[in-house]
Amino acid sequence: MSSTTTLLERLLQAGMSEVVTVEPVTGGVAALAGIATRRDAPSVFVKGFADAPAEGVFVAEAEGLAALRELGGMATPDVLLADPELLVLSVLRPRPHTESFWEQLAHLLARMHTSTTHPRFGWHHDNWLGRRRQVNTWHDDGFAFFAEHRLLRWLGEPRVEAALDAADRAALERLCHRLPDLLPDRPACLTHGDLWTQNIMATSDGQPALIDPAVSYMWAEVDLAHVWSTSPPPEAQRFFEVYADLTSLDDGWQARMPVVQLRQHLAVLAQFDDDWGAGEQIRATLAPFRTRS
Repeated sequence: MSSTTTLLERLLQAGMSEVVTVEPVTGGVAALAGIATRRDAPSVFVKGFADAPAEGVFVAEAEGLAALRELGGMATPDVLLADPELLVLSVLRPRPHTESFWEQLAHLLARMHTSTTHPRFGWHHDNWLGRRRQVNTWHDDGFAFFAEHRLLRWLGEPRVEAALDAADRAALERLCHRLPDLLPDRPACLTHGDLWTQNIMATSDGQPALIDPAVSYMWAEVDLAHVWSTSPPPEAQRFFEVYADLTSLDDGWQARMPVVQLRQHLAVLAQFDDDWGAGEQIRATLAPFRTRS
C-alpha cells in the first residue's frame, strides 16, 4: 500500500469524508506526508507513521506548535486534528528566497529566545525528535542536562553503537565532562529543538512560520546551531548577522556550533540508514577528545 493511500484511508477513518485525494510531498524524513484535497474546503497537510513509535507523538507535536505560537510568538500552522495516527495541519507555503525573510526570522527567533527564559532545563513531559523519544526531565544544570539527555542518551542506540567505536564513545564522554569549558553558561529558554532549514516555512502572506518542533527549555544556541549546520541558503547569512546583533552573541559563537550540533548529528545517526555525513561530523568534533590531554 502506498503512503498516500495509507494517509487517505486514515483521514476517512478519522471522519474527514470531504477528502478526495492525497498527493505526496517531499522534505520530511521521519513520517509519511501529503497534501489532502477536500471538497469545498481548503487543502490540508497531513502526516502519519507507517508504524507510530508511540501514541502520543502527534499530540506532543501539536502541543509544541501551540507553545511556539502562544509562548514564543512564532507563526505555526493551525492544528485541525492530532490523534494517535494522524496530524492534520493548515497548509503553509515555501519560504521566499529573500534576505528580508531571513532578517525577519532573526528578529522573531531572537525575541522568542530572549522573552521565554526559564529557571530550569527540560519540559513538563517527554516529546519526540523524529522517531525517537526526547527525554526532558527537569534539571537545574544546563551542562548536565545537555550531556545526559541530549548527547550521551544516544550511545545506546544500535546504529550509533555500530558507527562509533570505543574510542569515539570515550571521547564523547570526555567532551561531556568538558562542556563547562567549551560552552558559555547561558539560561534556558523556549527552543524549537529541530530547527533545520526544511522546518522553516512561510505563511500565506510570506511571514516566517515553523513546523515539526521538539520543544524544550534549553540553550538558545541549540536552535542557532541547527540552522547553521543544515545548508542554509546564501541569503540566510543576514539571519546570522541580525540574530547575533540582537542577542549580543560573542565573536566565538561560530566555533561552538559543532559541539552544540553534536546532539542533532547523533540523532540522525541513530535513526537513518543514510546519515548524510553525520557520522563524519561527529568523529571530526570528537577528534580532539580521543586522547586525554
